[in-house]
Amino acid sequence: MRGWDQLLDGYMAEYGARGLSEESVRHVGRALERWGSWLKHSRPRPKLEDVDAPMITRYMRSRSSFKAKSTVYRTLSTLRGMGDYLVREGVWAANPMRWMKGPKVTPYSHLPARLNRGQVEAMWKAAAEVRGPYRRVLWVTVLSLLYGTGLRRGEIARLEVGHWEREEGLLRIDGRKTGWERRVPVPELTYRCLETYLPLRSNALMASERAESPALLVGSDGTALSPHAISVGIHRIARRAQVDFRSIHQFRHTCASDLLETGVSLPEVQRILGHRVISTTVRYTHIADPQRAAALALHPINDWLVAGGIP
Repeated sequence: MRGWDQLLDGYMAEYGARGLSEESVRHVGRALERWGSWLKHSRPRPKLEDVDAPMITRYMRSRSSFKAKSTVYRTLSTLRGMGDYLVREGVWAANPMRWMKGPKVTPYSHLPARLNRGQVEAMWKAAAEVRGPYRRVLWVTVLSLLYGTGLRRGEIARLEVGHWEREEGLLRIDGRKTGWERRVPVPELTYRCLETYLPLRSNALMASERAESPALLVGSDGTALSPHAISVGIHRIARRAQVDFRSIHQFRHTCASDLLETGVSLPEVQRILGHRVISTTVRYTHIADPQRAAALALHPINDWLVAGGIP
């Protein structure tokens, strides 16, 4: 495995020059570091030039986290890109992953389970029963942001007070994930939650001597809520509400699906969610199948059945 680190640095420099978001570059770097670590710890340790398709297949199978088809496909694509680089550098004569196919992935393969209205309401009630007036308002606000705006967990954790445009009812979202900044309108309920929360936040920061903290969401000790803290808090609320809850991303999926069902246009939902391409947003339209069926029941062609029957 001599030279792996130098080769990885070279590939990441080339990959980063494509103009992708920092988050995407970091994700690819972490995936390749895991692969390199696995190769280095394999016994007997292989030479990089001897790595072949069976060895790559063993690596893919060794990753217990590779349960979703989309994860397998994405990881194989990442390794394939590194393989092409190794060919260009003369390490491999050919890229064995060029002939390896990942699992069949449909547009809906990796959509998280949608929360129904009863589940969302149960979690809302559980959040309103959290002990302590500050923590109660904090978690109701977090919940309203997740469901009301469809923001990603990381985007919520990175929100700062200066990102809240109160008069216009907009949140300014950084472009760390998407590569560009966007402004997202908040529903009236989320607006009220934020306005109730902000004075309490100021008091909490003063009490903890962290008055200068720019973070919008802070714990009772004045520290900014991390993405992990948000996950832990929401999962705790879900358990209290007895809701089968798997991932924070379910709120984003539910928000998108509900907006589309109520008639919000695809381009508008795309802008709210911050999708780079509309094809990503289109994945959510299958949720509205029952609504489309009901709409087609009103098609004028159905009047022919009453007028003249089927020829």
